Amino acid sequence: MTKATRTRTQARSQAPSQSPGPHAADSHDLIRVHGARENNLKDVSIEIPKRRLTVFTGVSGSGKSSLVFDTIAAESQRLINETYSAFLQGFMPNLARPEVDVLDGLTTAITVDQQRMGSDPRSTVGTATDANAMLRILFSRLGQPHIGPPGAYSFNVASVSASGGLTVDRGADKTKTEKVTFSRTGGMCTHCEGRGTVSDIDLTQLFDDSRSLSEDPFTIPTYTGDGWVVRVIAESGFFDKEKPIREYTKKERHDFLYREPTKVKINGVNLTYEGLIPKLQKSFLSKDRESMQPHIRAFVDRAVTFTECPECDGTRLSEPARSSRIGKVSIADACAMEIRDLAGWVRGIEEPSVAPLLAKLRHTLDSFVEIGLGYLSLDRASGTLSGGEAQRTKMIRHLGSSLTDVTYVFDEPTIGLHPHDIARMNNLLLRLRDKGNTVLVVEHKPETIAIADHVVDLGPGAGTAGGTVCFEGTLEGLRASGTVTGRHLDDRAAVKGTVRKPTGTLEIRRATANNLQDVDVDIPLGVLTVVTGVAGSGKSSLVHGSIPTDEGVVSVDQTPIRGSRRSNPATYTGLADPIRKAFAKANGVKPALFSANSEGACPTCNGAGVIYTDLAIMQSVAAPCEECEGKRFEASVLEYRFGGRDISEVLAMPVTEAEEFFGTGEARTPAAHKILERMADVGLGYLTLGQPLTTLSGGERQRLKLATRMGDKGGVYVLDEPTTGLHLADVEQLLGLLDRLVDSGKSVIVIEHHQAVMAHADWIIDLGPGAGHDGGRVVFEGTPAALVAARSTLTGEHLAAYVGA
Repeated sequence: MTKATRTRTQARSQAPSQSPGPHAADSHDLIRVHGARENNLKDVSIEIPKRRLTVFTGVSGSGKSSLVFDTIAAESQRLINETYSAFLQGFMPNLARPEVDVLDGLTTAITVDQQRMGSDPRSTVGTATDANAMLRILFSRLGQPHIGPPGAYSFNVASVSASGGLTVDRGADKTKTEKVTFSRTGGMCTHCEGRGTVSDIDLTQLFDDSRSLSEDPFTIPTYTGDGWVVRVIAESGFFDKEKPIREYTKKERHDFLYREPTKVKINGVNLTYEGLIPKLQKSFLSKDRESMQPHIRAFVDRAVTFTECPECDGTRLSEPARSSRIGKVSIADACAMEIRDLAGWVRGIEEPSVAPLLAKLRHTLDSFVEIGLGYLSLDRASGTLSGGEAQRTKMIRHLGSSLTDVTYVFDEPTIGLHPHDIARMNNLLLRLRDKGNTVLVVEHKPETIAIADHVVDLGPGAGTAGGTVCFEGTLEGLRASGTVTGRHLDDRAAVKGTVRKPTGTLEIRRATANNLQDVDVDIPLGVLTVVTGVAGSGKSSLVHGSIPTDEGVVSVDQTPIRGSRRSNPATYTGLADPIRKAFAKANGVKPALFSANSEGACPTCNGAGVIYTDLAIMQSVAAPCEECEGKRFEASVLEYRFGGRDISEVLAMPVTEAEEFFGTGEARTPAAHKILERMADVGLGYLTLGQPLTTLSGGERQRLKLATRMGDKGGVYVLDEPTTGLHLADVEQLLGLLDRLVDSGKSVIVIEHHQAVMAHADWIIDLGPGAGHDGGRVVFEGTPAALVAARSTLTGEHLAAYVGA
């Protein structure tokens, strides 16, 4: 030992012994929120423990998403964006700082919401999760015959070849032309362009061929006789305007339907004429169906049929891509397998040269199975996934992540899950927590609330009646708290003692859609029928794929309603029209004056109510318009009154107040009152008529859609998981609404996993026994009492446990 070392050792031994205190870094074990005022939050202050699972509960619209997503997760994302250079921030969305005084202790937030995945026809489960990309690499290395790089197996890559001359400057005025060729091998089917389907247009739905162009022959939305679209066709010079379309020559008919874009001059204006079919394909068929206006969507459904591509048999791939195989399996075969079967096939491949790739691919496919999506196939279009399936698909990439100390934010992860599958989801949430992550979950299901380390209950009501923290603590404390959630936590609906008698039956025979296995079933009419079964058992295939969608069937599915800040409950439900007409009639002016999106808009803010100031890479600043004070209308419009109120005051009314206002007295308007009654029936009495749709929660949007569709004429109502986003207390109100529908003579068919709805049914059809090719069969038909007594299916076991039988 050297002298210096000996001296240091003696000094240490003589130093006074001190017990090590807590490290300063260990004090940051809470996420602190103080003074949160986003949307309807009322100065919420709360401390959330890190590395724990916290569940946020409360009635729909109480402020759960405003606190978790719009405050905590949004600020985390904004702070991360600010770490990038100003140049990069210019390409990012400008996120505003949430309305909150203090946010402390944040970590990187990863949000897994219930938004549907993009419905682009070329997006599939495989492309959305990178599993398809790994398969393409695998086939490009091992596939026989070898056809090219990974792009040769991609249905999103077209084969391209080109050649030409390239002029090279050699200096001193010398140039040389070199021949250049370029080629790229893609896997896209050229016939369907990688979509798997081809469209066929029914010409009889486009025009009446017995009429001439001067007689307004078109039955296409926006193709009116005095519109520019029709004028360009009629005055193009290619046709006789007085000649019936059915008498056109072969050349005239080709020009009318298929002519390529051609410049024409009409009244001295240079315009472009194009055949009717390519024009429709560009204007209507290239758009996402769900983003279309209702009348446009109805036209497309009526005029266009989509059939499987005859060239690729719906695989989207070219012949060379389908011919390359590993063993006897092509990439098209692999993508068509159920993922659990594909995982078994991949495990059977042993090739050291691609060992890392195989390990990653196996993990991804096993994650699908683990999360309960093993029944899907990689070629399933992502737009056809339910909200719950889409959310779980997004979870795949996080299950094997090596990241720790991350905040995971989930929005009702049990949506679309059968009670049998909820335990599996709970285990995944606990696994994320046990790796040292903070898990924040917005949830209504008691089974998930039960696994929480910490519970935050918001309320007490919805909208302006909510926005405060009613309780925070343990599950036992919540039960004893007396809050709305606490009181309803142990609610159990009783099985009906007597059920209604059916008035008829809807016969389904030899149903084979998707995984259905020649299903024969009679759905009773005039009663409340619940179709249930584990996720992937074939419920939606049976109901949506087998029940004829004629004029007597009103279908309310899970597709989310879309809307901008200018859309509100009044415009979405159609309530705005009778209100505008009532104001116009009472004041002798045009209805358009009472639209903030039309002639009555404030000229300063263009009817938005706020002025946005763009600060480049900084967040945009929104300030109330000083001209209209946020009322959205110009001052002269607000002078017109109806029932003693101006239009801005009417749009500021809650539904319950507006229902009374339009129901009696001088403001009585039956058309408006009927719509408001339906909104109140679905539990939206607290919403204001002019509240932007962007501020509504998922559950509120679902119920607003239900209220709108209830006005459609039909004898059979088909509802797809109407309890989505509903609090325990709201489910009771929904059951009352379903009862009123049936008692009024309607037939109601509900696809549902919620045990309270099952117990309340008159008739249950249970599909299973498993998912995918293990499902697709009817395993039970009968009353809820018979299902509980038999306990012969997974649904029967869980329903029996729920009702305490």
